[in-house]
Amino acid sequence: MPRKKEYIPQSAMSIQAHPDDQEFTIAGTLAKWARAGCAIVSVVVTSGDAGSNEPSKSADFKPTLAHLREEEQKAANAVLGIQETVFLHYPDGELEPTLALRKELTRLIRRYRPEAVVTGDPTRRFFGNNYVNHPDHRAAASAACDAVFPSAGTRLIFTDLLAEGLEPHNVKRLYLHGSTEPDTWVDTSTTLDTKIAALKKHRSQIGDWDVDKEMRAWAAETGKEKHLPAAEAFKVMRITAEEDRP
Repeated sequence: MPRKKEYIPQSAMSIQAHPDDQEFTIAGTLAKWARAGCAIVSVVVTSGDAGSNEPSKSADFKPTLAHLREEEQKAANAVLGIQETVFLHYPDGELEPTLALRKELTRLIRRYRPEAVVTGDPTRRFFGNNYVNHPDHRAAASAACDAVFPSAGTRLIFTDLLAEGLEPHNVKRLYLHGSTEPDTWVDTSTTLDTKIAALKKHRSQIGDWDVDKEMRAWAAETGKEKHLPAAEAFKVMRITAEEDRP
């Protein structure tokens, strides 16, 4: 039996908490989609203004760091082939899955009308025994999932968006990275170098970390279960009942 053709959306939206979250997790998939002609919008909920532990830095440094990290994200997106980046400027480290955030994300989904949305798994709190998932990651993902369903597609939720000309939109697929129960693996062997190059644009966060070694090892480990040389894994929710495009 011939292998089923890999699904690639015509349009997608990535919703992440911080600059660099996207590059660490899903950039290989986004680069692959972009190469295939997918129009991608990258939404970054905070600007990463708490992303420094240098003793010499005070609160006065936060606007400077936010600007630097936004520029790093835009540079990374250019490497990936993403033309549009949206920053929501929520405070880093203090994010909550509020109704206001869900409404903002609903507004963006209705405006850009993506076929697929990619975000984190909001239920994932612990990774192994050495990493506690950042609360901003979970908050952004929770608000994103609730914006995808039910808010974006339900006419009588956030009715003032109708006055803005933003009609309901049903996202077809919701991709969750970091899930304990992935069901979809994307072969990123052709875009791993691009992912690494994009991640290296986040110079303020990388330090002396060996990006090449760690990202290649992670991609190989992720792909091992499906006999892929490099992969990113997702739990995919099929939101609509429409037939998949060929």
